[in-house]
Amino acid sequence: MILEIVLISIYTGCLLLVFLYAIAQLGLYFNYLKSKKNSAKAIQFNFSKPEEIPLVTIQLPLYNEMYVVQRLLKNIAKINYPREKLEIQVLDDSTDESLQPTQELIQGLQQEGLDIKHMTRTKRSGFKAGALKEGLKTAKGDFIAIFDADFMPKEDWLQKTIPFFKDPQIGVVQTRWGHLNRDFSILTKVQAFALDFHFILEQVGRNFGNHFINFNGTAGVWRKECILDAGNWEGDTLTEDLDLSYRAQLKNWKFKYLEEVETPAELPVAISAAKSQQFRWNKGAAENFQKLFFKLARDSKVSWKTKYHSFFHLLNSSMFLLVLAIAILSVPILYIKAAHPDWNFVFYGLAFFSVSTFIFLICYWLTYTKIHGGGFKNFLNFIGLFFTFFSVALGLSVHNSIAVMEGHLGKKSDFIRTPKFNISNKDEVWKANKYLKREFSFAQILEVFCLLYFGFAIYSAFKVHDFGLLLFHVMLFMGFGFVLIKSWAFKN
Repeated sequence: MILEIVLISIYTGCLLLVFLYAIAQLGLYFNYLKSKKNSAKAIQFNFSKPEEIPLVTIQLPLYNEMYVVQRLLKNIAKINYPREKLEIQVLDDSTDESLQPTQELIQGLQQEGLDIKHMTRTKRSGFKAGALKEGLKTAKGDFIAIFDADFMPKEDWLQKTIPFFKDPQIGVVQTRWGHLNRDFSILTKVQAFALDFHFILEQVGRNFGNHFINFNGTAGVWRKECILDAGNWEGDTLTEDLDLSYRAQLKNWKFKYLEEVETPAELPVAISAAKSQQFRWNKGAAENFQKLFFKLARDSKVSWKTKYHSFFHLLNSSMFLLVLAIAILSVPILYIKAAHPDWNFVFYGLAFFSVSTFIFLICYWLTYTKIHGGGFKNFLNFIGLFFTFFSVALGLSVHNSIAVMEGHLGKKSDFIRTPKFNISNKDEVWKANKYLKREFSFAQILEVFCLLYFGFAIYSAFKVHDFGLLLFHVMLFMGFGFVLIKSWAFKN
């Protein structure tokens, strides 16, 4: 009896936290709708007056990017900005054969009159944060634009972003990520689905509500003064972008998010690459919660609404841990419910928390329509993608929960870059990518266990004649199956 009460209590607590997170997302949903009535315009620089145009440094942090570095540099060279006002730093920590071709390409661009420098380090201390910090020491620009190796900003990108810095309180301008290979596979579709949600509803909603948002590590511009005032880049977390963003906003710098400016980039096409990226993001968020939230919570200048949203912003990745706990506990809950029909009032109360799913559905539908449009046909496509996305997310919950626990417990690990592919159609070969990992992990053993466990959960629904959680368990079974098949198919 005591064990049953304890399990129900933990299950209820997890459902409550997910519900509170859903309420936060609903708040952002309404902020987004309000924001559409208020579109701020930047005061434009007069490009016919050189004295008005600020110096800009573009930083390109690289680490073993042989598949995309040529595309990156050729694209950046097309940026439409006065050359006497533009500096490009290629912050190259590469240790492979890409180093020499990159140097040769940069020399060619220098001969064309571009102020571009190839900066290398003998030791990769601080990883990406260390490279950005090192480049900042000699950066000429008053503003620092940053692009990862797979990003392809349009020629007028600086003209659309830099003018917002006419407001001296603006420390960062961040643009929305686009996706070069959105429709490549189910994996890329669900990644795009998740990122669109962040870059449309979450970033706009937080920014319009005057809550803390984050620079996304790339496709944005920093005021150099803001970076220095906030304490400069630090490499003690895996998400240095989130870390510096919060420190800057705690220093009262404002961030400007531009939903209408899209910066295309490549999504990982291999599940091992996607897992690597997810691990870094999820662990880094947990690390930053431990590093920054309690300082923010004590700051009397920060409103309670911003503290509430920041709590769930920094704990966003920790939802994986809660959902995994809910999933594991849902099977014994099924049997407890069958054994105690007199407790039905408790389970009817727990059913209320299913409203969280409805909140997520309407929030994701809003972001989906912004990319694909509305209509009945698109709604049907959305429903299929919505459940596919959550199935895959559930399948990644073990992997991501390990990352979250490591982050909260303070276990340190290296910054593992996401392998890039430079691939846009299914006929191109990508499995030969030399940067892909091929080792078996302990997490995959747990994923096999979960596949069997939730297969048993499906069987249990028929055994106890209770089908209330059947869809949830089918999604879990399919999600873990998808992740395992994709992982093993690559290995073989």
